[in-house]
Amino acid sequence: MEPNIFDKVHDIDLKKTMEKSYIDYAMSVIAARALPDVRDGLKPVQRRVLYSMVELNNGPDKPHRKSARIVGDTMGKYHPHGDTSIYGALVNMAQHWSMRYMLVDGHGNFGSVDGDEAAAMRYTEARLSKISTEMLADIYKDTVDFVPNFDETEKEPVVLPSRFPNLLVNGGTGIAVGMATNIPPHNLREVIAAVVKIIDNKVEENRETTMEELLSIIKGPDFPTAATILGTRGIEEAYRTGRGKIKVRAVTDIETMPNGKSHIIVTELPYLVNKARLIEKMAELVKTKKIDGITAITDESNREGLRINIELRRDVNANVILNQLLKHTQLQDSFGVIMLALVNNEPKVLTLPQMLTYYLDHQKDVVTRRTRYDLNKAEERAHILEGLLKALDHIDEVIRIIRGSANVGEAKTQLMARFGLSDVQAQAIVDMRLRALTGLEREKLENEYKELQARIAELKAILSDENKLLGVIRKELLVISDKYGDDRRTKIGFDDDVSVEDLIPDDDAVIAMTNLGYIKRMSVDNFKSQNRGGKGIKGMQTIEEDFIEDLLMTTNHHYIMFFTNTGRCYRLKAYEIPEAGRTARGTAIVNLLQLQPGEKVTATIPMKEIDNEKYLMMATKNGMVKKTRMEEYTNMRKTGLQAILLREDDELIEVKVTDDTEDIFLATKYGLSIRFKESDVRITGRVSYGVIGMKLDPGDQVIGMQMESQGEYMLVASEKGYGKRTRISEFKSQLRNGRGLLCYNVTEKTGCLVGMKLVDDERDIMLITNEGILIRMSVDDISVIGRNTSGVKLMSIDPDSNVRVATIAKVRESSHGDGEEDGEDIKTDLENGDQNE
Repeated sequence: MEPNIFDKVHDIDLKKTMEKSYIDYAMSVIAARALPDVRDGLKPVQRRVLYSMVELNNGPDKPHRKSARIVGDTMGKYHPHGDTSIYGALVNMAQHWSMRYMLVDGHGNFGSVDGDEAAAMRYTEARLSKISTEMLADIYKDTVDFVPNFDETEKEPVVLPSRFPNLLVNGGTGIAVGMATNIPPHNLREVIAAVVKIIDNKVEENRETTMEELLSIIKGPDFPTAATILGTRGIEEAYRTGRGKIKVRAVTDIETMPNGKSHIIVTELPYLVNKARLIEKMAELVKTKKIDGITAITDESNREGLRINIELRRDVNANVILNQLLKHTQLQDSFGVIMLALVNNEPKVLTLPQMLTYYLDHQKDVVTRRTRYDLNKAEERAHILEGLLKALDHIDEVIRIIRGSANVGEAKTQLMARFGLSDVQAQAIVDMRLRALTGLEREKLENEYKELQARIAELKAILSDENKLLGVIRKELLVISDKYGDDRRTKIGFDDDVSVEDLIPDDDAVIAMTNLGYIKRMSVDNFKSQNRGGKGIKGMQTIEEDFIEDLLMTTNHHYIMFFTNTGRCYRLKAYEIPEAGRTARGTAIVNLLQLQPGEKVTATIPMKEIDNEKYLMMATKNGMVKKTRMEEYTNMRKTGLQAILLREDDELIEVKVTDDTEDIFLATKYGLSIRFKESDVRITGRVSYGVIGMKLDPGDQVIGMQMESQGEYMLVASEKGYGKRTRISEFKSQLRNGRGLLCYNVTEKTGCLVGMKLVDDERDIMLITNEGILIRMSVDDISVIGRNTSGVKLMSIDPDSNVRVATIAKVRESSHGDGEEDGEDIKTDLENGDQNE
């Protein structure tokens, strides 16, 4: 008996078979599953979902449809895979934290930033979003190729027309076999502006666009979850090579509560970070004692936005805790960019210019095909109109031929023979209604024919001139940019280890600091002079019981040295202090300096660089003074440096830069003042108590220290708005450690002294109240009178209210570029410590 042919066992080489099968599988994953196409930025499943929705007529102007219906259609017609993968793609395109510009408008539970799953597809509904109609615009105008679907019963598009650069705008992630892609989302306006720049350079100068031009337009990725990108090195690397690492940091703020506790508030997270898992990780770090000092973590996110509140113990440094969190959790994350996409169905790692160029090539193709399609349609219609107009010219004969014909076919044949018409024209004539014979209808046909001729000429011009074609693309892109574009969400900050000084102009700046520790940098244009006795302008928007305590004039590149009440010293560049408007509150200084609990800044000094010939002279509330060489403060740590040792109950109140030739003036709140030579104070080391500068009565305290070179008049101001000027020549020099002389007659009407400054004529000063009101006046308006007097009213203050003058500050108008003299003045003033007021 013959053996059955189907029983035959085939011997195969397993190694070869596995290799072949695996290569086939890998290629299928790469080309038809995991990677986006460079032209429309979509993976096959996304493209098929969107096309199914178009087929279902599920547009933004129609009601939402059940997601199950969309998934069913996609699976049955185009995508023969599991419904989970299709629904997953649909959900992802509807999540505002995943997509920068959502392609699907979802209705129902589509998951959350905490990683919650979307509801089952039988519960949710969806439709195309408005912007996705631009992805699919003109798809039926033969703009893209269609291929048969898996069972050859339907046709599906190979790629979408994609009227905006979706690959860069929405980014994309995908893991194929042996390769992966990770393209960050970008801002629509920026990406379109870059494409427009490429078009302009091509049309106007016929040249390629440089990388530098593109980098100046596309600043970097723009994540839907905002956050901050640190530095531009990673961005540039990614754009130039196609691969790079971008550091992304959460947006945090340190808030100090009235009870002294600090809270770290997180309001924006890096892209694709799961909030619930992040909070879990923080809790675990607290539990395992890796981070010590966090007392509670609460998720206060709501419809308004994201907010994680991290409460800290009273005795810990908030900055230290924040740094630990950035190091150990995803509050700081890195986004590894791999700009891999399919070009002609082959995976390629692309640079930024390549991506934009491939997109532009696709648009040229789409618009060319659309124009050709429109031209064909216009020519077909014009051809018919020519026949109709010819028939109307000979209408009596046409009617006679039609009436005399036995059937339509014969009528058509005769018309074609008599007037030389085509089959289509003859058909249009026999289909013509009698109403077309009216004069109005004829006019309408003639106008339509004229318009068509103009349209045909325009379309032919576009097809024959590439510059015109690019002009059409440019115009349409700008319309989309205006319609859907929005502001950038992700800020690009400076990396901690990148020098930024060269990028910042060395302009004049006013630094303002409040009693509760808020600081800001402002331009000098914010203030203008007023007359004595006025009400003042609204200054900083302060919180209850806060007021501006320190105002100093400097330039962006100067160092600012901060001395605190506990005798410590910190240092920042002026430009590192965030800029704000005149009425803004500013930034809490704990966000900039790593202050200890209960520590607050009491003196600030701007300086260009450490000068070894100079000294720092310090004064404390209880009358101690200390002189130390400036060079001892060279090696400044981020955590600060001990500047002076203080006895119990004492505080550092003032610091000046001196050169060992000055006379020092101290004044107290009870109206006493002492003048002594700086050389009378011996030089001591950085970590020392100093020596006694002035003997104080019980309850009295020092309110200010000034140097002789700062002015020829002593100006004092009291808490109830009174003040005066006295010539410093009235204060004779004595040895330190004395009680001094009377400099102001303190009465109940005037209140105690709050400030003492040495001033010259033509100088402006500011008085600042505890409610944040500023008044600025010229020193010339203030009377010059003797030592033992109470002075004149400087500021109107209601005696029955709680308003008090809190402090006084000297102001200097100056700006670079007014000539050399002015520049010298600034320099001299800074060196004399005249602007650390």
